[in-house]
Amino acid sequence: MKEISLHILDLVENSIKANATKITIEVVESISDNIYSIRIKDDGCGMTQEFLANTDDPYTTTRQSRKIGLGIPLVKMNAEKAGGKFCIQSVLGGGTEVYFDFEHNHWDRPPLGDIAGVVVMLAVCNDDKQITYTHITDGGKYVFDTNEVRETLDGISLNNYSIITYLKDMINENLVAIHFVQ
Repeated sequence: MKEISLHILDLVENSIKANATKITIEVVESISDNIYSIRIKDDGCGMTQEFLANTDDPYTTTRQSRKIGLGIPLVKMNAEKAGGKFCIQSVLGGGTEVYFDFEHNHWDRPPLGDIAGVVVMLAVCNDDKQITYTHITDGGKYVFDTNEVRETLDGISLNNYSIITYLKDMINENLVAIHFVQ
């Protein structure tokens, strides 16, 4: 995958398939500390330790349609080739946490991509989930929480073109305000 946001989309889709109702996405980028890290945590069904030990194997998947799953192996490969690391922890019945990072200035670090589009799409398509996206930079912190958005909209559906466009613009404006780096 050529963008970090696509890795995030893939991993959050795994959380959704694991029946998570609360999913947190945290992006921390620090030029001063030369780090670009991503943490995704959910309250889904979790994994057995045996399954967890093999998640970086492309032939380990829960999918029935095909027997190959490349999401985790690709994010791990991208992180490691950009001077970073990958870690996954899970407890059966207790959720999963995925962490990966990159050297911020490494030439192999993919760009963030359309994170606003990914977050809004996840929010719109998963109205029964709480998705919290936090982005922290040397210049500040921004938090987008679907529960807060739904409360503010007071019954107006997120699945409305004007709302979708507004939310995406709002996220992008707040990211610019905290000086995020693509």
